[in-house]
Amino acid sequence: MTAKPTITFAKLSAPRKGSAILLVADDLSLSHMAGSCDPGGHLARSFPISGFKAAFGTSSELLAPEGTPLDRLTALGVGKLESLNEFSWLRLGGAAAAAFRGRSDVTVIAELEGVAVTAAQAAAIAAGILLRSYRFEKYKTRRDDDDPATTEGMRVTIAFAEPTAAKRAFAELVHVVDGVWLARDLVNEPANTLGPIEFAAAAKALELHGLSVDVLTEREMKKLGMGALLGVAQGSSRPSRVVVMRWNGGKAKDKPVVLIGKGVVFDTGGNSMKTASGMEDMKGDMGGAAAVVGAMRAVAGRKAKANVVGIIGVVENMVDGNAQRPGDIVKSMSGQTIEVMNTDAEGRLVLADVLWYCQQRFQPRLMIDLATLTGAIMVSLGQFHAGLFSNDDELSQQLVAAGLSTHERLWRMPMGDDYDKLINSKNADMKNIGGRYGGAGLAAQFPQRFVKDTPWAHLDIAGPAMSAPASEINQSWGTGFGVRLLDRFVRDACEGS
Repeated sequence: MTAKPTITFAKLSAPRKGSAILLVADDLSLSHMAGSCDPGGHLARSFPISGFKAAFGTSSELLAPEGTPLDRLTALGVGKLESLNEFSWLRLGGAAAAAFRGRSDVTVIAELEGVAVTAAQAAAIAAGILLRSYRFEKYKTRRDDDDPATTEGMRVTIAFAEPTAAKRAFAELVHVVDGVWLARDLVNEPANTLGPIEFAAAAKALELHGLSVDVLTEREMKKLGMGALLGVAQGSSRPSRVVVMRWNGGKAKDKPVVLIGKGVVFDTGGNSMKTASGMEDMKGDMGGAAAVVGAMRAVAGRKAKANVVGIIGVVENMVDGNAQRPGDIVKSMSGQTIEVMNTDAEGRLVLADVLWYCQQRFQPRLMIDLATLTGAIMVSLGQFHAGLFSNDDELSQQLVAAGLSTHERLWRMPMGDDYDKLINSKNADMKNIGGRYGGAGLAAQFPQRFVKDTPWAHLDIAGPAMSAPASEINQSWGTGFGVRLLDRFVRDACEGS
């Protein structure tokens, strides 16, 4: 894992060494302190020559003129002030990190002409720097020391009018960043080193952050009757695990919010085998479980005032002489039987038993499951939104709002009896696939059959969880999608209510 740059907050003043990054709006005016970094006005005079118009995220750099203590000055465009929103400040931090270009000592002047930058916004800049800094280089034996994008070993100072307030805001945000980094690490890890046992150990390590963590073995799952989940894994030599992570930050009498993640550490498709092209990406089929682990790291780190439970079902879908066959019928923990028509529709089988177990054990206030469940959702929504399916309008609205705030966006998709009847089976209570059309909706309809009256939402995150387009705050194959969304949902909809 890449070492994070060191970030500190200081009073607003012109730095006496290193490089400075100055925020500039589209009118190209410099704030008072930004102007103090360049008393000769050299940077502003360079704008017409470089063609810099301060469009959001663009930058213009100048070697500091002789007589000043700095090495370089960089103008970072923020675009139109009226277009700035909460997510913009996180993106600005990422854009600033991209402009560091290997420098070891950088000061970001968190001041804008014509707008009062808040402590939360200054903290978001710092968080964006950390998110952009993530790299998965664990298995590289040679490092490119001249890589201009590296931020390892950097010292970054955020100069701000109220540094104590910004530092306090950042103290909470950094736990969310840590959760995103953890989720990215898990998704990026190759499947030969991250099996179900290793995944469970990574979740168990969260006890260091105040979580209570239980790990169910195959013997315990068999005793509970988790035939749907265990059927998925019977072709693998690696035993399955269910991991329960608990954070008790609310009142003892409050029912918990439960986050559930699909954790298929590798998915060959089983006997309904996938094509070889792109199968290497199936190490990321545990993106839902990774998001839940990262979110639990975040809520525990910032000591959320809510009771939150994270449950992940961790399996490997492989092929050998014991592997599940198309046409097999399994019995779920709920007692309902399932005809397995396609062994590559395995994630919903995992969710079925985990959802039922969750309700039996915790009687939750609500449940949210996350899964890289279908390619069909990407046909519908691409890689910029996750699909939202739910039995509850209020829960849906709260999740959509959290997604808009964090820019981990959701789009609600339809469910109903028309879809549900398509997964009826003539040989069992249901089958695990429906017809050719509406694949994401049919996939979501399946786990709903294992939900009682509890408010529930299913997030199909196959699009944005892995190999999504790069952004200001993420250059990694594994994005960590869902961590910031879930943390914001808990903060806004569950704490203190």
